[in-house]
Amino acid sequence: MEPIALSDALASFTERWSPRIVTAVNDYDVRLAKVEGEHVWHVHDHTDEFFLVLDGELHIALRDAAGERTVVLPKGSAFTVPRGTEHKPYAPEPTALLLFEPTGTLTVGDRHDEVPDHVDATTGHALT
Repeated sequence: MEPIALSDALASFTERWSPRIVTAVNDYDVRLAKVEGEHVWHVHDHTDEFFLVLDGELHIALRDAAGERTVVLPKGSAFTVPRGTEHKPYAPEPTALLLFEPTGTLTVGDRHDEVPDHVDATTGHALT
């Protein structure tokens, strides 16, 4: 067990929308991701999804019974998408994120639109 410098961890990969697992807390992965452009509309039926913007800016479009809206997260902001809420992250500029999700959670959720080539449908990759 050694401390993990998030800046070093982020410098160790270049892929967008392809998170790296930094550590685990109980049954949750702590993931780092570099993102830019659009993700895909998706839903996590059984878990919330936590986002913390380390650098850049993230927009998250949300669809639920109340309609559609977008939250904007500047650097240093956090937001939790509630389970069962359809959402689509978008980063207008290169952005770095810290995410908390149960181990084994797919980045494209349980239900999703067609996954574009630039989005990695994964449960996370080991940090190298």
